[in-house]
Amino acid sequence: MTSTKGDSSVRPRRVSIEEIRARLGEPEEMIKAKVGDHVDEFARRFIAHSPFAALATSDARGRADCSPRGDYPGFVKVLDERAVAMPDRPGNKLADSFANLAENDGAGLLFLIPGMREMLRLNGSAYVTDEPDVLARMRTEAKAPELAILIEVEEVFFHCGRALLRSRLWDQASQALAEEVPTAGEMAVAQMGVDVDPEVLQRKLEDGYRHLY
Repeated sequence: MTSTKGDSSVRPRRVSIEEIRARLGEPEEMIKAKVGDHVDEFARRFIAHSPFAALATSDARGRADCSPRGDYPGFVKVLDERAVAMPDRPGNKLADSFANLAENDGAGLLFLIPGMREMLRLNGSAYVTDEPDVLARMRTEAKAPELAILIEVEEVFFHCGRALLRSRLWDQASQALAEEVPTAGEMAVAQMGVDVDPEVLQRKLEDGYRHLY
């Protein structure tokens, strides 16, 4: 056991990549071969049907952030086999992903389709754009986004469904887990220390979501 710098708490020891490889072994050649460098027909179709993606970025120091993104199926647009674009929809205005990309252009996307076990992973370099032609392709209800993130593709591959099977994410019975967690309103009141009725705050949050449906 080791102690972290600036912290008296004890942490488990770090395992080196050499030790990890010694324990796990090397991936099969077939697994290595599935990693492509462009968006092929199958990846294009998957992206066109995906309403949700997780966007991973990091700053210049390597501090990581993962941001959920969702909209109508196909909200991420394949511009060509080497580039995809993701619209910036109205949100909390923290702009964490934008700030990270200004320092480090590495980005990763994980696409999901409801009910499907397999996922699609896409990695590359990214930047923010306001190119009108790109934004126009993401117009919804006669409104185009102000900005978009363009990812220049370096790696694309399908990921097996073991994680989703183990998590039972698409199992309807799993939705009962939400009843065991405080509401967003209750958590916000406790974390921010504000004198507001949690139920009132929860109703405001729900009202804010309604325009999305």
